[in-house]
Amino acid sequence: MLDVTRLQVLAAVARHGSVTAAAQALRYAQPSISHHLARLEAETGARLVQRVGRGIRLTEAGRLLAERAEEILGRLDAAEAELAAQTGLRAGRVRLAAFPSALGTVVPVAAAGFAAAHPGVELRLVEAEPPAAIRLLRAGEVDVALLFSYPDGPPDDTGLRRLPLLDEPIHLVTPAGAPATPGAGLDGYADRRWIAGCERCRTHLLRACAAAGFTPDVAFTTDDYVAVQALVAVGLGVTLLPGLALAAHRDPRVTTAPLPGHARSVYAALPGPPPDPPATAALLGQLRTACRDVLGHLSGPVRDSG
Repeated sequence: MLDVTRLQVLAAVARHGSVTAAAQALRYAQPSISHHLARLEAETGARLVQRVGRGIRLTEAGRLLAERAEEILGRLDAAEAELAAQTGLRAGRVRLAAFPSALGTVVPVAAAGFAAAHPGVELRLVEAEPPAAIRLLRAGEVDVALLFSYPDGPPDDTGLRRLPLLDEPIHLVTPAGAPATPGAGLDGYADRRWIAGCERCRTHLLRACAAAGFTPDVAFTTDDYVAVQALVAVGLGVTLLPGLALAAHRDPRVTTAPLPGHARSVYAALPGPPPDPPATAALLGQLRTACRDVLGHLSGPVRDSG
């Protein structure tokens, strides 16, 4: 059985890059770090570190074990929080990773409701696009990941449990002086320059334009939905934006029109089967309520194309 303290030491060395830095982070003496590493090598029968000049670096086996150590330590941390939550939501902690436009719309509403209902439970929030949020969830560094996916995108959350929350409409965004036409296809904008977003959104844009019979001229790429709208507003291109981005920030100098048949799914991802720990279940309930509230706004002003 591997010793948890020694796994913590190895993970700290991998994270901080040296014995000195790991010792400072863990508040151990440097000889203690070296002792734990030597004992861990004896336990595993593998060489985990090698000397390079006056320092050390992890071997391939060391890097592999350090990655697994991070996952194990994350799960242990989550287990402690879950046990604390069993006291009846009077204490404990729940951690949520969410993409930026959700943090600007759904998450604050859910977080406020959660804090009011369960003031003794700590809620921690992390901003992360879906690929990074999935890694955090698999490593046990968060308890819930708020994700989005497009129908034409490959799944990368295999093994995780999905809880659907919202179908988010996709809008064509154009300068106010050159309004988009409600119900119009993308082929009418084949000769325009385009602005692309994050990797998933860019992939969807390319596939949607390909289905319309053209390859978009992507002149700018940014996942900042405020910057995207500012670029559109001054005539530097057109773009596609999901409803949550427009609900979080709407530049009055742009016009939007929903694209029929284009939407993305927003959902919560969880690491295992139900039942969920009480704190996690309570947060999921608040997220459902917040999404219902936001859904009403998505069918309101952001759909106005005039």
